[in-house]
Amino acid sequence: MVEIINIAGTVTDSIVDGPGIRYSIFAQGCSHNCLGCHNPQTHEFGTGKDISVSQLFSDIQKNPLVRGVTFSGGDPFFQGKGFAQLAALLHTKRYEVACYTGFTWEHLVALGSPEQQELLSNLDILVDGPFLIMERNLDLLFRGSENQRIINVPASLQALAKQNGTDMNPKGFSKTPVPSPILCTEKRWVG
Repeated sequence: MVEIINIAGTVTDSIVDGPGIRYSIFAQGCSHNCLGCHNPQTHEFGTGKDISVSQLFSDIQKNPLVRGVTFSGGDPFFQGKGFAQLAALLHTKRYEVACYTGFTWEHLVALGSPEQQELLSNLDILVDGPFLIMERNLDLLFRGSENQRIINVPASLQALAKQNGTDMNPKGFSKTPVPSPILCTEKRWVG
């Protein structure tokens, strides 16, 4: 079944939500309420535009220069099922998929819902953590505050699977202590 996502909007050729020319999707709905949030208009749930995953997928493919897609918000993890479905489709066309969230890696791995963990397992990059105004730093690349991390999700999930004694199945989530994620070291993401 094709999922419907409630979005605040899209930017079809963003250069500020990750490296290169990206298609950015802003989820509608967030309860983190970060003081100084860049997108406070996206906080209220269900007040955006409903759009199908297949319609977004089709729209993304219209620009041949776009090779990366960024989920932002609001917080896409509040609509994990739809964004997971979209991320899986994007990977069939070899798009890089990045996502911003106010949740931490540790929370998503240990306490995230099955839909949130499905979304996490379909990402390449996760920028995690709430925006903290006291740690705001305008010199950071693709982050707003010092506490936020740019995480290499596939490598982090492999490390998690290895720790849990499972095969390399990225869905080897655990309620045991979560190891720190493996941070992205690609210059295009971290400078």
